[in-house]
Amino acid sequence: MTNTINNSILNILLVEDDEVDVMNVQRAFEVGKITSPLYVAGNGIEALEMLRGKPGQPSVVPPDRRLILLDLNMPKMNGLRFLQELRADEMLKHIPVVVFAASNEESDKIETYGLNVAGYIHKPTKFTDFVELLVAINDYWKLCEMN
Repeated sequence: MTNTINNSILNILLVEDDEVDVMNVQRAFEVGKITSPLYVAGNGIEALEMLRGKPGQPSVVPPDRRLILLDLNMPKMNGLRFLQELRADEMLKHIPVVVFAASNEESDKIETYGLNVAGYIHKPTKFTDFVELLVAINDYWKLCEMN
């Protein structure tokens, strides 16, 4: 029996402005042998453009089997505003979002859950924990998204 978790594709959009965190996620994908494509947006505006596409052009992130890993504190359009825009868009509101934030504030958790996030995860400080967490998220959503 083949392992369908590792063979399915999940299109992951990381919305993160911190270059060190982006590099940590990319490195964790390599170390954890996560083969899902990773797309990176530096803020909410850029993320919405990548999801919607530009006039006459398809979206950068393929439209099927999407998952968003979202930071909250970003310039131009922060994570909360991005979530509000995403949930108001009929074409995008169904995309699962996991908040992946440095903030562990209860008010942030309450506000994001009110915007229908699938989970709120405090970014781990140890790299090995970071890898394990991303592998678990990837495998979980691949299982959830299998047809």
